[in-house]
Amino acid sequence: MRIHIQNPANDPDFAITPEQAAAAFADEPPHTVTYGVTLADFAAVADGVELLIGSTGTLRSLLPLEAAKLRLVFVNAAGVDGLAPFDWLPDGVTLLNNRGTHAPKAGEYIAMAALMLAAKLPALAAAQRAGQWRPLFTAPLSGRRVTIIGTGDLGSAGARALRALGVAVTGVRSNAAPHPDFAAVAGVGTLDDVLSASDIVVLACPLTPATSGLLNRRRLALLPLGAGVVNLGRGRLLDPDALCDLLDSGHLSGAVLDVFDPEPLPPGHRMWSTANLIVTPHVSCDDPATYNRRSLAILHANLVAWRDGQALPNRVDTARGY
Repeated sequence: MRIHIQNPANDPDFAITPEQAAAAFADEPPHTVTYGVTLADFAAVADGVELLIGSTGTLRSLLPLEAAKLRLVFVNAAGVDGLAPFDWLPDGVTLLNNRGTHAPKAGEYIAMAALMLAAKLPALAAAQRAGQWRPLFTAPLSGRRVTIIGTGDLGSAGARALRALGVAVTGVRSNAAPHPDFAAVAGVGTLDDVLSASDIVVLACPLTPATSGLLNRRRLALLPLGAGVVNLGRGRLLDPDALCDLLDSGHLSGAVLDVFDPEPLPPGHRMWSTANLIVTPHVSCDDPATYNRRSLAILHANLVAWRDGQALPNRVDTARGY
């Protein structure tokens, strides 16, 4: 197979190296693998490429794709909203993502954020910056009602990590079918009722037309007094001004956000100075030391399934957007 890896020009931590690719495909029939960074690099090999690998940004820079032999596109990311709508995908070409790469760190981040909110660490950090000794005594996390919106790899990893801390987590997804990692599962149609009974709500779902603005002002206001919010999905899943207003008013006690719209969060943006809001710069799920290795292992599993005529575990349903 002719494989082309289009690496990012300005993100060396996540550029796939020949050594990483060789290790991932060691037990495969010999592949011809090329590497590129510029548009000219891709254009030089495009006519023969059968499998194209790249991040969301690098793939977007290559559109429209002109590669007559292309059969597979592997996005080195789980969220593919940056490539929607998918009318650029040539007929007969399958789109894959690296769903499963992010779970280990995502679970830790969700547990960390929930512990921070339970302990009122955002408020304690604000008091420290103000030079104020302001004792805040709190109950353990184990007694809190935690809801995770999104029961995929990120949300499931968070549920497992919280279960180890004694928290029974409710998951929310498109249907209410049981999930082994969650104590209870609710369909998105009952989200309003679930929010009104949640002390901490975590956004871990993909961004699609159906989820954009999911936590709008009305729904954020349904959260009980003193509740907290965590977002490691996408910034556009919630209304940022409504969140800041509810934090400023004291209705919400804290928030831990890793994703924003736009990114990077611009200087002077309201979220930098909103009370009891912790900002992390989109680092919740990615570990440069293991990211490419895990991602390529997932690709390898899909190539084996493709070769054997089996369903591809990481095939993106372009109609649903994930």
